[in-house]
Amino acid sequence: MKTTIKYIEIWKIAYPIILSSIVQNIISVTDTAFLGRVGKVELGASAIGGVFYLSLIMLGLGFAVGTQIIVARRLGEGKHSEIGQVVEHSHYFLVSLAILLILFMKANMPFIFSKILNSENIETATNDYLNYRIVGLLFAFVNHGFRAFYVGIAKTKVITWTTVFMAFVNVFLDYALVFGNLGFPQYGIKGAAIASVSAEIAACLFFIFFTIKRIDYRFYRLFEFNRFQFKIFKRIIKISFPTMMQNFISLTGWFFFFLFVEKMGEHSLAISNIIRSVYVVMIIPIWGFTSASNTLVSFIIGKDRQNEVLSLIIKVLKISVSCVLLIVVINVLMPELVLSIYTNDKSIIIDSIHSLYIVSVSSIFLTVGFVFFSGVSGTGMTKVSFTIEAFVIGFYVLATYMLTTMNNAKIEYVWTVEIFYGFIIAVISYLYIKYGNWQSKKI
Repeated sequence: MKTTIKYIEIWKIAYPIILSSIVQNIISVTDTAFLGRVGKVELGASAIGGVFYLSLIMLGLGFAVGTQIIVARRLGEGKHSEIGQVVEHSHYFLVSLAILLILFMKANMPFIFSKILNSENIETATNDYLNYRIVGLLFAFVNHGFRAFYVGIAKTKVITWTTVFMAFVNVFLDYALVFGNLGFPQYGIKGAAIASVSAEIAACLFFIFFTIKRIDYRFYRLFEFNRFQFKIFKRIIKISFPTMMQNFISLTGWFFFFLFVEKMGEHSLAISNIIRSVYVVMIIPIWGFTSASNTLVSFIIGKDRQNEVLSLIIKVLKISVSCVLLIVVINVLMPELVLSIYTNDKSIIIDSIHSLYIVSVSSIFLTVGFVFFSGVSGTGMTKVSFTIEAFVIGFYVLATYMLTTMNNAKIEYVWTVEIFYGFIIAVISYLYIKYGNWQSKKI
């Protein structure tokens, strides 16, 4: 059965998230562009440190995705007063987890990277970066909780405004602290970390202020800070824990990717950091449309319209692929111009072009895969989505290891694993949506 959800409704949810993702990636692009002009060591260390940090961030984001699914389901069921309790208990967990992770990493970072990195220069710079960056987990996790609330109730414009403010703070402080401009001290890679943490703090304050001033938070029973109820938390963790682990292992796979590439040398690692940054920009539309798919699938199931799910996902997929194709065309027609944004090193630019072509192809496969995969999560079958992700990431890590250890391996060959990742996750997710037993799932 065709869905009654219109393209414009999908777009209204997705486009503020897409815009916020664009702005969010200005932060990544800015960090990479500044550090790319400091040196290869700093560029490589920011890749290792950045992906490691993102792996930890994905624990909070994954938990928040589960929260978002429940919030959307309660909205569909008309149980608005229960939404605040869900968000509140989500924040209890996220803040506690962030504090534990910060304390653990502060105590163990030097030991961890001394064991897994070959280059002493990369190891030192990575520790310098993460020593400051890791503090941002607390504020990033709180932001994920707010984001889950706003995406779940399909009011996503605030996410754009928050991220614009965040990007402004980050760009300004990158300019001031990396090179010591405007009378600030010159901190180099430490400056990039301090700028990012400051931006996350700014975004957190913005979310709190906006929610108090512009949202009828009493309608949703937000900010009541009621006593912790294990019954409510158990319901959230049942849905959220699999998405939390799923997102974590997904970024852990990318972390292993960069660890394997680091053993190919600082030049290959610098190339891969630039390609990672370009790749993330290319798949920006995916984040908006997968969030829309996730929310709308859960919402229409709450309305008892399960027979519209596949039709809805196909609609989301059409828009998402169209947007990604526009970015792919730019990369293919003007590769050197795109790469020159990140570095002025001609050898890195020339050696990155073939990898750029590879990720341009893989972004199409990844779009299809992620849209169907978000549909699986939206049904509430998060254990299934975790199983799918774990299987595909296992293949991804094994393939990356094999490609990086080949004789005379080229970095562009290593990036082909992204094509296979997108293809496999697309096929498995589609088959589950089409034939799996998810229609009666209660959350």
